[in-house]
Amino acid sequence: MIQRLREQAKEAKSASYILANLSTDVKNKALLNMAKALENKAQAIIAENKKDIHVNKSLSKALLDRLSLDKKRIKRMADSLRQVAGLSDPVGDVIDGWTRPNGLWIQKVKVPIGVIAVIYESRPNVTSDCAGLCLKSGNACVLRGGREAMHTNRIISSIMEQEAIKQGIPEGAITFIDTPDRKALNYLLKMKEHIDLVIPRGGEGLINFVARNSRIPVIKHYKGICHVYVDETCDLKMAENICFNAKVQRPGVCNAMETLLVHRACAGRFLPIMIKKYKEAGVEIRGCACTRKIVKGIKNATEKDWRAEYLDLILSVKVVEDLDEAIKHINTYGSHHSDAIVSESYENADVFLKNVDSACVYVNASTRFTDGYEFGMGAEIGISTDKIHARGPMALEELTTYKYMIFGSGQIRK
Repeated sequence: MIQRLREQAKEAKSASYILANLSTDVKNKALLNMAKALENKAQAIIAENKKDIHVNKSLSKALLDRLSLDKKRIKRMADSLRQVAGLSDPVGDVIDGWTRPNGLWIQKVKVPIGVIAVIYESRPNVTSDCAGLCLKSGNACVLRGGREAMHTNRIISSIMEQEAIKQGIPEGAITFIDTPDRKALNYLLKMKEHIDLVIPRGGEGLINFVARNSRIPVIKHYKGICHVYVDETCDLKMAENICFNAKVQRPGVCNAMETLLVHRACAGRFLPIMIKKYKEAGVEIRGCACTRKIVKGIKNATEKDWRAEYLDLILSVKVVEDLDEAIKHINTYGSHHSDAIVSESYENADVFLKNVDSACVYVNASTRFTDGYEFGMGAEIGISTDKIHARGPMALEELTTYKYMIFGSGQIRK
């Protein structure tokens, strides 16, 4: 196993040097053919996906939703690849340029990072998104998905790799690690001579394991403890729609709301209607003391709940005194992912935007929009909750670094 991993990583490194110099046309043609192949082989993908669903049928409904594929979701995967193909290629873009007094002409130019290892869990669309984005940005990718989606990830990566090779993309550009063994992951994280960046995306345990054990630079795509704050100045109907969407539309993803914060001045009018709607949708509510006075018969929210990423139809609710308390709560308990305010006050919205320390901060919109596809990036390799070198949805721009190219005419330093 170890020898095979080393060979795969070495092949990916060799491929990365070729990828860095491929034309945009070659990369785009490969992406479009990959998209078509995914759609053409949807039935085969769904058949493999059903194997994963059967093995993991004891998972929660929300986690099974993350794992499941159908023709509609496969079409969206294909459409993401087409959108990536339609985006501007960042490789070779000149960020800046200047001439020194001695005549040296200096350019700062975007280049691929090299080999990117993506460690992820149950969502199989991550396989196609990451492979597509890495290819367009000139990077080789090493994909290591979770055991929950092993059959699905294997067939998706195989289809994409075969189409890429047909278009002149080198072998090793898309590499899938076909083992769920944790020892394999541990070894992969030590291969700094072949891998340039590790991107883990998944649960807290996975993120911490990778950060603790990697000898390669890591950009963390941490859990999403997302909040919506309903301000006293809000349009209550708008708040109701946003809060329902942020929790219920797809609860098992990282940009779903986990904690609802409501200003005391409007809590009495808003919470009875909102909680009734949540209960009708099967949402379990865990509330603070004030919330439980306003709406009877709900569970008590503990300190642990404020730090919980439920990824399920469970929501913690807290009534706050003012905007400052809401911001303090988010910065204390949140994961710096995505947080929103519903407010008709420009001043309050501006304070929220400037003071909430998260990658994505919204005014009058659902946190569910934190997504590369929704942002017009085609897809994303993940949502970075770090601050260096990328933050928020990581797409083509964030998958490049830069080098300096210096042109002279015989200058020597004195």
